[in-house]
Amino acid sequence: MSKTPESAELYQRAFLQLIAEDKNISLHAERGREFLYRPGQLLVGTEDQQRVAEKLRENNIVTRPGDGFAGMARLLLPNNAEDVPRIVRLLRDPRNWPGQRVPLVQPHHVVVGHGGLVMGNPGDRPRPADPMSTPEADDRLREVRVGIVDTGISSGADSDHAGWFAERYAKEADDVDPAYSGGDLFALQGGHGTFVAGVIQNAAPGVTFDPEVALDENGFGDEERLCLKISELGRKKIHLLNLSLGCFTADDVASEPLRRVVDELPADVVVVGSAGNQGTQRPSWPAALPRVTAVAAAEQNQDGSVVPASYSNWGHWVDACAIGNRASTYLKGRWQLPGEPSATPFALWAYWYGTSFAAPLVTGRIAATMVADGSTAAQARDKLLTGAVFHPGYGVLIK
Repeated sequence: MSKTPESAELYQRAFLQLIAEDKNISLHAERGREFLYRPGQLLVGTEDQQRVAEKLRENNIVTRPGDGFAGMARLLLPNNAEDVPRIVRLLRDPRNWPGQRVPLVQPHHVVVGHGGLVMGNPGDRPRPADPMSTPEADDRLREVRVGIVDTGISSGADSDHAGWFAERYAKEADDVDPAYSGGDLFALQGGHGTFVAGVIQNAAPGVTFDPEVALDENGFGDEERLCLKISELGRKKIHLLNLSLGCFTADDVASEPLRRVVDELPADVVVVGSAGNQGTQRPSWPAALPRVTAVAAAEQNQDGSVVPASYSNWGHWVDACAIGNRASTYLKGRWQLPGEPSATPFALWAYWYGTSFAAPLVTGRIAATMVADGSTAAQARDKLLTGAVFHPGYGVLIK
């Protein structure tokens, strides 16, 4: 199933409208260098905070210190909220630091779930799907623990999908996906985390998982919230971490707070990240970090053939690909985008596409390989990455 041009356009229009209305999200719209950021916030290496503030003062830019995170200081720019991209380039220019090291500085980037697509690129909402058969659980997978940082999980997931989720995660109030924009109408990425969890369970039935919320019901979050949740899971003795989300960054420079927090995870944790859905070679972070297994999307055609998905990001930084168009667990509710004449009802199952749903397939396959071979997460990942089918720019195909 592919997207329909009408709903894809409405879906993108709805995302852009949310960005335009949200005072806490700004879009740097330079063609080919787009990214989302928190206005009026600058992240700086703690060792560089003082000299950056002094340099900005020389340029008549007022700063105030804010609360830092992940080893980064935060400077607030009360009079230059929308000038962050320009200021970052000013501070990164070596000509402004003769005889000195260029300071570590970046915007505070906004992160998005990779089931929705922003900034005018292809994308669509989910479609209703028929119920899926419950996969037979492998009791050995109870000992494998997967962290999922996403929109959370539906409040009734363990009862609505008992054969998939019951007794496989600890129910906590702050892990619930709010999902809806009002009444029973889904928000733009409501149910994203529940869908992702179902993909992992289908690939590794019975695996234990821990859902954490870093994205709101529309699929927006930021580096601060994501770093917090990654750190929390790192303290919980997980084996695998699934991140079906990411961000573009200013001039494609790696997100420093995400790099730091991922590197601080225990050495035996394998991190899997979705590559993004803009059909570009631009790196998406954290997927493009060296420690993360970056997953692009393939798509299965009606004749059964599998090819790289045209919407998927790709490049030298991508390690693997998996089918991104699939059905999975979902919630009850209705979808109606602004401009659609009527709402579409959903009854606990959905069909969606995106690298968001390719990554958890790989996460699940790593978990299943761990118990089948008696191996570590890293050994299982490395085995899968030696697969025979390789798509240049998209990596090894994992089924």
